[in-house]
Order: sequence, then C-alpha cells, then structure tokens
Amino acid sequence: MVKEKHFFRSEEDTDFMPIIPINEHESEQDKNLVIPGILPILPLRNTVLFPGVVLPITVGRDKSIKAVNDAYKVDKLIGVLAQTDANIEEPEPKDLCRIGTVAKIVKLIKMPDGGTTIIIQGKRRFELQEMLSEDPYFKASINLFDDDILPVTEDFHAYISTIKDLAGQIIQLSPNLPTEASIILKNIENPSFLINFVSSNLNSELLEKQNLLEIHDIHERAERLIFVLQRELQFAELKDKVTNKTRTEIDKQQRDYFLQQQLKSIKDELGGDSNEREIADMKKKAESKKWPEAARNAFKTGIAKLERMHPTTPDYSVVYNHLDLMLDLPWLDITADNYDLKNAKKVLDMDHYGMGKIKTRILEYLAVLKLKGDMKSPILCFLGPPGIGKTSLGRSIAHAIGRKYVRVSLGGLHDESEIRGHRKTYIGAMPGRIVQNIRKCKSSNPVMILDEIDKIGSDFRGDPSSALLEVLDPEQNHTFYDNYLELEYDLSKVLFIATANNLQNIQPALRDRLEIIDLSGYAIEEKVEIAKRHLLPKQKEAHGLGKVNFKINDKVLEKIIENHTRESGVRELDRQLASIMRYQAKELATKNKLKSNVTMPDVEKILGQSRYSNEIYKTANMPGVAVGLAWTYVGGDILFIETILADGKGELKLTGNLGNVMKESATTALSYLQANARKFGIDPADFAKKNIHIHVPEGAVPKDGPSAGVTMLTSLTSAFTARKVKPFLAMTGEITLRGQVLPVGGIKEKILAAKRAGLKEIVLCSLNEKDVNEIDRSFIKGVQFHYVKTMQQVVDLALV
Repeated sequence: MVKEKHFFRSEEDTDFMPIIPINEHESEQDKNLVIPGILPILPLRNTVLFPGVVLPITVGRDKSIKAVNDAYKVDKLIGVLAQTDANIEEPEPKDLCRIGTVAKIVKLIKMPDGGTTIIIQGKRRFELQEMLSEDPYFKASINLFDDDILPVTEDFHAYISTIKDLAGQIIQLSPNLPTEASIILKNIENPSFLINFVSSNLNSELLEKQNLLEIHDIHERAERLIFVLQRELQFAELKDKVTNKTRTEIDKQQRDYFLQQQLKSIKDELGGDSNEREIADMKKKAESKKWPEAARNAFKTGIAKLERMHPTTPDYSVVYNHLDLMLDLPWLDITADNYDLKNAKKVLDMDHYGMGKIKTRILEYLAVLKLKGDMKSPILCFLGPPGIGKTSLGRSIAHAIGRKYVRVSLGGLHDESEIRGHRKTYIGAMPGRIVQNIRKCKSSNPVMILDEIDKIGSDFRGDPSSALLEVLDPEQNHTFYDNYLELEYDLSKVLFIATANNLQNIQPALRDRLEIIDLSGYAIEEKVEIAKRHLLPKQKEAHGLGKVNFKINDKVLEKIIENHTRESGVRELDRQLASIMRYQAKELATKNKLKSNVTMPDVEKILGQSRYSNEIYKTANMPGVAVGLAWTYVGGDILFIETILADGKGELKLTGNLGNVMKESATTALSYLQANARKFGIDPADFAKKNIHIHVPEGAVPKDGPSAGVTMLTSLTSAFTARKVKPFLAMTGEITLRGQVLPVGGIKEKILAAKRAGLKEIVLCSLNEKDVNEIDRSFIKGVQFHYVKTMQQVVDLALV
C-alpha cells in the first residue's frame, strides 16, 4: 500500500513542530561555539533535525532522559541522530543514521507525568565516527562538517526564490497551516537557514529528509529540495481539487434537498403534489379497467416503480407514458356487432354500386358470426386498379357491421418499428401503428384497413412486410408483441382488410396469409350509376349547389365517360364532374339562374374537345396492324401491334420497350408462321428475302407478358399475306409452337377496356369463356366473343 504523503506537517500529524528562531543570524554568533569531539547521542524516532531549526521534543526513553539531563548540566550540547526504523523501541548503534546534527538544549521542562520535554536548536552537521558506549546512554566520537559556503551565482539566487515560491504555494493549499507562515517564510534572508527550515517542515518520508541532510553541497541540496517541493505541490493541487469538488457536490445536494423541502411545503399548502394526484388518478382508472391478468400485474409493477421515482428523473416520463398507454388501450373492450344481415346488405348497397363478390363474402362472415357467436376474423385483401373504391369499401363494411373504423397507410413504409414499435428506452420511442390505432379507436375489434400493402418498402432499418406476418396470421396475432408495450396484445378480433393494386409486389409469405378478392374495373354502365348515385350529389354539395335543381342525363354522363376519361376507376370522372360543377357555380353566381339540363354542347364548352376518341379503330387499317388487349395495374388497356416488311436478309427487329417474355412471343409467332407458311398462302422464300420489323406504339411505356402472342401472329400473317385485319376486332391469348391458343388473365379488365374503346368483336381462348360468363351481361352488351383453340381459327376470323 502506498504511504500517503502530505505537504507541511500539521499539529495533528506529529509531536514535532519546527519553530523559527528569534534570530536567524544566531548561527553566525555560534561560530565561536566550542563543540567537543565526544558527545552524548539522542536518537530521534520520527524526524530529522537540521542546523538552525528549533524543535520541541518529548523525551520518553530512560536512556534518552539521562543523556539529556547530563548534557544540560554540562554544556547543553547533544548529538541528534535519526533512527532508520521508527518502529524500534530500543535502538542499537546499527539502527541509527551515520550523519546527524549537533543540537543545543535551549530549554528543559519536567512534566507532571514524569516525562521530559526539551526545546533543541540544531547547530552543525556531523558524522558519527565511533560509538564509544551504549550504557547508561549512547556516547560517540564525532566528526564535524564545515559550515555551508554560500555560492554567489545567479542560479543559486533563482533556486532560493523558487524554494520560497513553491513553499508559499504549498502553504496556501494546506488548510491546516496558518497563512502567516508564508509571510514569515518570505522574510527569511539566510539561504542556508531557508533550505534547512523548509527541509525540516517537509511532510516527506524520514528517509527523504535524511538524504537532504546528508548532501554536503548547498547548491546540490537546494536543487534536490526544489524537486521534492514540486512533487508535493502537484499532490497538494490534486488534493485541493478533489476536496473542492466533493465540497461542491455536497453543497449542491444540500441545496437541492432544501429546495425540494420548500417545494413540498408549498405544494402541501396548495392541496397536494400534482404528481401524486396523477398517480392516484391512474390507480383509480386501473381499478375499473377490464384487462388480462398479465397487463394488470405489469401495471402494478410499473405504478410501484413510478411512486419510488422523483418526477425530475429522466426515467419518470418514460414509465409514466408507458403506464398511460396501458390504461388507454381497450384490451378486452369490444363493440357489439350488428348481426342484421338485411341491414348490412342495405348499407353496403347504398354506399357502393356493384362489387357483389365482396358484399357476399362480408355477409357470409356476419352469418357465421351470428350463428357461432365468435370466430377468428378473416384477413381480406381487396385487389384491383386505383380509384374503384377499395379503401372506402372498408369504411362501409365497418358501418354495416357496427364496428369502429381505422386506416393504416402502409405506402412507402420502410421502418419495421412502425409496425412493432420502438423499445421504450430510446428517446422519442412510440408504440407501432397497429397499437396506436387500436388506442385511438378505443375498441379491440375494429375494421382496420391496411392501405397500399403492395407498396411497402424495405431497407437497412428492417422489412415491415415481414413484421406484418405476425399481425396478419390468425394463428399468431392473438399474442402480438409490441416492443414499446412489452406485453402481448390480442389482435384476433380485428377485421383486417388490406388493399393492393399489384399482387406481384407482395412477398409470397405475406400473400399466403391474405384472402385475395379481385375487384375489376367498372363498366360504362356501372360508372353512370356511380356518378348518379354518389359522385354528382357529392360534387353538388361540395360546390354549394346542393339545393339547386339541374340534371345531367345518362347519355351525357356516358359521353363524358367515353370522351373525357379512360380509366378503370372513377377518380378522373369525379374530377371532370367537379369541373362542370365549378362552371355551374360561376354561372349561378353571375346570372342567378341555371339551365335545367346539362347538354352535350355544354359539356364540350366546359371540358373542351374530346380527349379520347374511338375513330382510330374505324379508319381503314393497312395490312400488318392488329389490336391487342393488355392488363396493367390500373386496369385494362388497348395496344396496337404493327408489322412492316422490307427487302433484306430475313432479320427480325422488335421495338416499343418490350420485355423478354413479349420478345419471345414475337419469336414464337414468327417460327410458327415460317413452319406453316404454305397453309396461310405465304411463299417460304419470302422469309429469307424480307426484314421484319414489329413495333408496339407508346414506346415510353414498358410492356411485357405472353398475352400478345395471338396479336403478333395475326399482325405477321397480315403483313406477309397483305390481308387487312377486320376493323373493331381485338384479341388476347398466348400461343405455342404447335399453334395452340392458351388462356390468359385479367379478362374482365381487358374486355371493359375494349368496350370503352368502342371495339365490337373480341377473340379469346376457349378456356377463358368461364371468365366472360362471370361478367354482368348488360356490361358487355354489343360485344361479340369468338372462342378459339388454334391459331388457324384466329387467322380465319381476323383477316379479311
């Protein structure tokens, strides 16, 4: 263990307190002092005596008392040597240092307890030559050292000044030494005495002091003393820093305690602590709360922790907010379902036109719930193009069955914590969106719309779609774990309804958990009904025309849909009707009257010329141009396939931003046509002489898929045979090298797109007939369908 070193010795630390002599120049007067060669020896246990320094010594050993008394009676001179080991009670000659100081006994005082106290002053340094006797006390022959010769160099004067400065700083940093000591120190003029006095007052180990005493050269002794003083000054500064820091901390704690006591007294006068009232309110709420046992126990633990915490601690708000969330969550609170199937059907029909498949599924769910009383909610996914009412249908379902409605927008979500929540130890942590919305709607069985589930992203922050796997699995979601809540929450009673435009963007594991319900685009007849029942009343009300009586008949609505919109949903139609309402509002505001009917000329005046036209399909097409049907995530669409032949070496060129599958369809069509050229009246040699260029217009739009196979083969055959394709004819289907036509998907969207475009005939694979039969016959009135199995049948039907 390192022995702690302090600076100047205080009264509490030792029995020895060096005294400055009344006359520091006494040493000059002692030059004539006669010192005998044999002196009695006084061992000192705890200190070293330096020349010129006065020390009070309490003498306790019998030998030492006898030596002091004999010396005091003769010439009052005695030799003082330090013990090498202070723990030895009865030292022997070998236990004494070889160099010491001749001392003069200035005063001898007999104490009442039989002890003796003497005041001695160091005179000259000596070296022990030989110990002559040990009994009754030590007596030895000595060799005196010459007095210190003082150098007159500037270096030595600098050393003396440095010693004074360092010693003064140590005195200032030592609380047990009087500040007057530094004043006395500065007034010492004798350099030799200054060095001896400072050395004597060092709080160093005895060996350090003895080493200073044994240095003969005063210049070297001063240099060594400066080194020791610098070391002790550093220690004094460190000790002072620690003491001040501790004192400051204690003062701050006392101040805080005092202020807290005052604050508590003030709050008591005002009627109690607000924090205590908040905790009491929480406990009161918890008593009437219906929640699982695990949640109750967690709340009790949290509230007990909150009571022990001071409101100013950082964790107080974290624990408080967590408990507040637990109290706000509905847990076992649910709304009663309305099992009136007729009323539910009426509400659904009133809010949305069509959509029979979804309405039937919801009514089936309600019927089972009515009979069984409880069942796991299905996880539905409404799949269809934008603008057809998927999200608003969710609100209607909630209204129909009497449940709360919440919507969670998932489009562009990247962070997994948005679903599962953040751990509450983070700053700004919150529960996930699922728990937040449950908290907001105050019911554990709402209808929750997960909007745009196909547009969830994923990056370095996690994959939210993987976090949804637990939410949307009926076997797991009764124990959904939110990181912030840190408890399991039952989501099994929530009716989740996801909406999506493109099924391919949903990861397979998540797609497997969803009950997919396809929603196709609307036919023109459906759009007319939707406009009359929903869009027109809404826009009239929004533009202040709710009480004004004017009409837009079905024919005008149909023309608006055909000439100014080309979409699967009704959003663009809604915008066009809003434009008409704004015009009507302006007319009413300026002329104070309106026409009773909006006519086609009025529509052209308001909306301008037709944006879309079917005339393109009526023009006499050149050979090599065929009309195909395509499916996009916004609904069905029409595309042209154009083929042109030029003299060359039989090369095939494909343009129009085509995907790999579509390019392969073109290659397959050409190979089949080459293999069966004579059947179609084509000279096989033409394929080697002509370069073939197939182009699909709207090159900025990427296109892919196998459904254009029959259209490409028809276009190629038309180009090689110079026979035109029948007007108002569209087709869709995949082909094989054997000439068979295979079925494709998206039939309803494609047929509705053909109907919107004014096409009259559609060629389909015979296996797609079942898809056509699912469409309301009134929507496809006026369209003739041709079902084929081979490409020969397609060519026979298509070419004039």
